[in-house]
Amino acid sequence: MRALIQRVSSASVTVSGQRIAEIEQGLLILVCAMAGDDEAAAMKLAERVSKLRIFKDEAGKMNLSVGDVGGACLVVSQFTLAADTSRGNRPGFSAAAPPEEGKHLYEQFANHLGKLGLPVGTGEFGADMKVALLNDGPVTI
Repeated sequence: MRALIQRVSSASVTVSGQRIAEIEQGLLILVCAMAGDDEAAAMKLAERVSKLRIFKDEAGKMNLSVGDVGGACLVVSQFTLAADTSRGNRPGFSAAAPPEEGKHLYEQFANHLGKLGLPVGTGEFGADMKVALLNDGPVTI
């Protein structure tokens, strides 16, 4: 699985003009299941993300996790993270998991973050989403 993680002061997802999820301080996580990924990969990624020490401590060093600061996670599916731009000008996405598998692994990833004690909001898999965020730092991993 691939993830692009942004430390945010706030983030939200809107679908068809309706805000479906929002968080304050925390992580916006754009996630893509790749062909061949399984539930173990989703769980491993969730555990790693939950432990990333990318929030500042009292000394100003990135030394705290999202849980340490009482933050939340907003998980958004993004199959374009599988883009292959090695040939031509049009990216290919054949490395992404098929939609049914991708949706299942995306849901497993988000569910596992919740089981790790983090508040989790989600986008809508396969929908045309508008994602708004206030990047904090900026910190993008």
